[in-house]
Amino acid sequence: MLARPRVKLTDIRYRPSFPPDYRPGIGIVGCGGIVKSGHLPGYRRYGQRIVGVYDVRPEATDGVCEQFGVEVVFEDLADLLSHPEIEIVDIATHPDVRPAIVRQALEAGKHVLAQKPLARDVRTARQLVEEGEQLGLKVGVNQNGRWAPAWRAATLLIAQGAVGDVVAVSHLYHHNYSFTVGTVFDEIEHLVLYDYSIHWFDITRCWLDGKTIAAVRAREYRTPNQPPESKAPWGAWATIDYEDGSSAMIRGVGCAATARPNKPFWIHGAEGTIRGAVLGSGPVPGLEQLELERDGTISSFQLDGTWHTEGFAGAMGELVTAIAEDREPFNSARHNLLSLQIMFAACRSAEEGSRPVTLDEIAA
Repeated sequence: MLARPRVKLTDIRYRPSFPPDYRPGIGIVGCGGIVKSGHLPGYRRYGQRIVGVYDVRPEATDGVCEQFGVEVVFEDLADLLSHPEIEIVDIATHPDVRPAIVRQALEAGKHVLAQKPLARDVRTARQLVEEGEQLGLKVGVNQNGRWAPAWRAATLLIAQGAVGDVVAVSHLYHHNYSFTVGTVFDEIEHLVLYDYSIHWFDITRCWLDGKTIAAVRAREYRTPNQPPESKAPWGAWATIDYEDGSSAMIRGVGCAATARPNKPFWIHGAEGTIRGAVLGSGPVPGLEQLELERDGTISSFQLDGTWHTEGFAGAMGELVTAIAEDREPFNSARHNLLSLQIMFAACRSAEEGSRPVTLDEIAA
């Protein structure tokens, strides 16, 4: 039987971090549910300054000053973008209007953290990347899953060579999309692959970084218990095949009848295996776990925090640190282009009967 020692994560700094001597003012465009459950709690927990928020629906901003310490509720987007104490604009709008607001923020001289997916096509995303670089401004993408505690710890273990060369990644997540019925989310084409699975495509490309993708395949399907009035398919799977024989599999069970949705994953390397799970916003903070198996020993890690708090704080913390250090952030828009290509390849494959789609087919 394999030994199971408890080890401390002394060398795995998976929690979000911010520079100690730089605290830029942040402005948030869009104040929907995810901002109130993820962005604002995360920023407040890590002591960031939220100068102000703006939303086209004034009622969306009710109570944010009292609950989260927001200083100002702006009545006009232009007022937020022109505020001299705002250095970073966090854009949390729907994707159809996101690129235009990114451009407005860049023209106003602000660094940007944009929600995912960055744009509705790779060409537009690349244009935003180039515009930001030409202006000398940082554009980060809020791929907050990169800082979900278990995913972040796994990323750092891989970087340290804990499992050697990564040869296979598997994801399973069970969820329930009943909350989308009758909402704008149910109108999103490829809801599961485009809006939700982008997190899984993104973290997988990080774990298999440096390898060349041969093809992407995917399928979307309506689940048996999906209500007839819902429009978007709730079930989906995708595979990513690499030229060296490495592979990844992502399966989303979108009809799970459970109060404990879970997102387990497996990372198989040439010298070991990582097993873990991310839990999103609950059910209880501090329940995420990770195991590293190598050389006949299993090391178990108990992790603090949740995806919704640490994930959003981590994405902003990396951008703030990159600005302070004048470098490209790990979650830069340029780094995110490959994630977008993979996701759009999956969408095309699903449209065409799960045909293998190469990245060359996705305009870059």
